[in-house]
Amino acid sequence: MNALHRLRSSCLVLSLLAGSLGAQDVTVARLVAEPAKLTLKAGETVPFKVRAYDAQGKEIPDPLLRVTGPRTAVQVGEERLTGLRAGSFTVVASAFDANRGESATIEIPVLVTWPALARIEISAESGRLVPGVVIAHTAKGSHADGSLRYPLTVTWRSSAPSVASIDRFGNVTGIRPGAVTISAEAEGVVAQRQYTLTANPVASIELGIKESSINTGDVVRLIATAKRANGTPVPDARISWSYQYTPDDTIAAPGGPGIIDHGLFAPNAPGRFTLIAQSGAAIARTVLDVKPRDVRRRITVTGRGNINTTHTSDLWPWTGKDGRDYCLVGTWGGDGYGMVFDITDLNNIVKTDSIKVDARTINDVTVSPDGRYGVLSREGASNRVNGVVILDLANPAHPKIASTFDQDLTGGVHNVFATNDYLFAISGGQKYIIIDVRDIYKPKYVSEYKHPDARIHDLWVRDGIAYSAQGGVGTVVVDVGNGKYGGSIEHPKLITVFPINSGHEIYPYFQKSTGKTYLFIGDEEMDRSGRVWEGTNYFGQMFNSGGVAQTSGGYTHIIDFTDPMNPKNVAKYHLEDYGTHDIIVEDDMLYQAYYDGGVRVVDVSGELLGNLADQRREIAVFKPYDPKGFTANAPFVMNAMPWKGQVLFTDFNSGLWAARLEPKRPVTP
Repeated sequence: MNALHRLRSSCLVLSLLAGSLGAQDVTVARLVAEPAKLTLKAGETVPFKVRAYDAQGKEIPDPLLRVTGPRTAVQVGEERLTGLRAGSFTVVASAFDANRGESATIEIPVLVTWPALARIEISAESGRLVPGVVIAHTAKGSHADGSLRYPLTVTWRSSAPSVASIDRFGNVTGIRPGAVTISAEAEGVVAQRQYTLTANPVASIELGIKESSINTGDVVRLIATAKRANGTPVPDARISWSYQYTPDDTIAAPGGPGIIDHGLFAPNAPGRFTLIAQSGAAIARTVLDVKPRDVRRRITVTGRGNINTTHTSDLWPWTGKDGRDYCLVGTWGGDGYGMVFDITDLNNIVKTDSIKVDARTINDVTVSPDGRYGVLSREGASNRVNGVVILDLANPAHPKIASTFDQDLTGGVHNVFATNDYLFAISGGQKYIIIDVRDIYKPKYVSEYKHPDARIHDLWVRDGIAYSAQGGVGTVVVDVGNGKYGGSIEHPKLITVFPINSGHEIYPYFQKSTGKTYLFIGDEEMDRSGRVWEGTNYFGQMFNSGGVAQTSGGYTHIIDFTDPMNPKNVAKYHLEDYGTHDIIVEDDMLYQAYYDGGVRVVDVSGELLGNLADQRREIAVFKPYDPKGFTANAPFVMNAMPWKGQVLFTDFNSGLWAARLEPKRPVTP
């Protein structure tokens, strides 16, 4: 992955022309921002440009620039800047050249103010407000143009505190029958909600939880029915849930042992959990005995495809037309070499050939499902005409170049996705181009999709739906041939956008056991100053004055996407000290390239809730230390994929690896 592009994926970038680092021969001596400082309102877009000059004062065309700022506060586009939330912020612009690295930098102060608040809306949890019941309320503020005020601080009041009281967080507690008005006020704008409390009709609660013994990470549906004294249900009764926890003898100091969310419960730690349902004075309890989830398996390296003369990027395995297995591997900063390995015997991986193309980096590689063609993405071509290189795999051990395609792709192609008939290629982070590759020697432009004010980094296509990770907006889902949502390959149509502060990697997964569709969405942060990395950080050395070591960060979000129009952020796989890269899920197992955290295999079976890392769902972890690597003993896993019962992964510093998950050992009584 191009290092400058990597920085773009984790922060805001104004201008980064995808050429090699050597493409800019003139050293930038001075940067000038126009204007030098900005004042604007949230939601407003203003002109903004950074110009570069050499030592003689001559403007440099198309400089290599990186412009960064807080993603949640401002959004930088081509010659414009948009305010997202109020506050005083700093945007930093830096220029790079091949010899000195960062050659010039400036700071641009940005002041964003809120427009006048126009409206407040009050929302409440479901259920009837009666004495003894607590219902949470939230307030949402908006401006005259409909944009939201966030955060919004309101003052909550109750017109009759003896009937129902309210705290500063909006939690309303019913006290006695009567009428009451709840109000939220901010900046002179007031919203109200009226209640009439009657006597609580609930006399008892009947639990519908059948489980009595589960494992950590298992999800239990919280089912309870409130009933009157005569035994009839009270359908609108508000039932609140809590739990009491008694740790087992392996937990000395438990913290956050369980989760209750969206009517679900999941334990993180083993022990006994007493689930408590309450509605007013009516209470019901049930006890769960939670056992530790034990999915751990030993992982053993079986083979290597060593690459120690350059950095390694992506991989893609396939079965060739000759019946043997192969793996296509890309290189980062490797002068355009793609490599082919015979992996039929994973104990004896053999390099069969290499393909040289005009590029500095081949970040992404892929092969069509039918094994007919392969693709090398190109970044940093000498003439800045990048695009993709399409390979004829008729002789899989020795591919030959069938064609190149660069229409609307000259900004550099970072990621691609292949189907048998069509290729999806990301164009400079701006959009994706759809290419007809039924004749790989004559590829044709079909269509494209560009989402406004977003930076696309990755996409995956399944069942005619394109799922893309786009910085600035979140997950963008488009009908590209499914047809259910009115789209086609020639005329892509937006289905929905799920706003999430993560725009790096994405993988859609259908889980057979539950019938749910989950989206696994990866973060990436490559700028975490103050953290010490356990290896030699190439990126810290390259892009920080003095070679300040930094570590990767971010984690994998897990979204319940079963209903595309009502997605829910339900779980995550989060390790504090590392950052995610490529993601694959197969047979309820997550294969996660976790950069300096190595390759990690995680159990994602059953319904998911909470942090999988806390629930002992990690099956295996391996960090590929190699004293002969391009950077010695510095694990940095870029991609991991399951292949015929084993795990293939590429390491940035040491090439291709194969490993086997050993069978789970039986427990000896």
